[in-house]
Amino acid sequence: MYLDHFGLRDLPFRLTPDTSYFFNAGGHQEALNVLLLALRSGEGFIKVTGEVGTGKTLLCRMLLNSLGDDQYCTGYIPNPLLTPAALVMALADELDLKVARNQGWYRLLRLINERLVEIVREGRRVVLILDEAQAMPQESMEALRLLSNLETEKNKLLQVVMFGQPELDEALQRKSLRQLRQRIAFSYRLPEMDRKSMEAYVTHRFYVAGYRGPLPLTGNALDTLFKASRGIPRLINILSHKSLMAAYGRGDREVTPRHVRAAIEDTEDTAAAFQGGWLRKRWAWLGLVAMVTLGAGAAFWGSVA
Repeated sequence: MYLDHFGLRDLPFRLTPDTSYFFNAGGHQEALNVLLLALRSGEGFIKVTGEVGTGKTLLCRMLLNSLGDDQYCTGYIPNPLLTPAALVMALADELDLKVARNQGWYRLLRLINERLVEIVREGRRVVLILDEAQAMPQESMEALRLLSNLETEKNKLLQVVMFGQPELDEALQRKSLRQLRQRIAFSYRLPEMDRKSMEAYVTHRFYVAGYRGPLPLTGNALDTLFKASRGIPRLINILSHKSLMAAYGRGDREVTPRHVRAAIEDTEDTAAAFQGGWLRKRWAWLGLVAMVTLGAGAAFWGSVA
């Protein structure tokens, strides 16, 4: 790939949520601060929403890493598309409870309550974190609310953090979920990045990946990148990666708008921002592949020589 070409030790724009690349500024840091404050305050329900690709899963993992085992017992459910019974069983698993799959509902809730009380007596708080919460069925949301009723005279036995897309807000507007909606004490909406924040974000990822020197993207390239990505981190990562591929394929050390446009035309969610039909998009992709192939071939024969 382009690691040696740009002096990198790692790919800076991977899509996997790697916490070592967490951008410690802007909306994400503010969201993390809000979450930690709300959990320390003992609030029952906390909600974080954001558009697709704004970094909710990465923030979720940062939160998990920030909650020490000496103070918190955490449970994580990455896909809450579960029936009420399956959701409660998932919570039991996260609490390390060994229960039969055919365990009666009353007995299961009693076991969970006893386990929660035991953990609280140890001086720890129990936090259940749900990612992709917009996928949760309405009946499961109501079951979650009933679980939140478990409490002592002074404290909640279970705190719940929900991460979801804006559809989660729409779901919570249903009249049947008004009791759950009213219990959400803290809510935060992850914003898209502005132009300045995007440049800082791109620079941050380059330097974490081992790059040293001035940013290889020109100012005009960053402008084009921002326009197409709309400040969404996932799209920034995709376009930056493909732009670096295009520059490497041409043997260029600097990423210009030309390279970014090639990446845009090859990315379905951003190509609409620029004029051009399927034929232009196809040729842009073929050109990108050809440039990378030629660059790789030149590097190989150069090493052989």
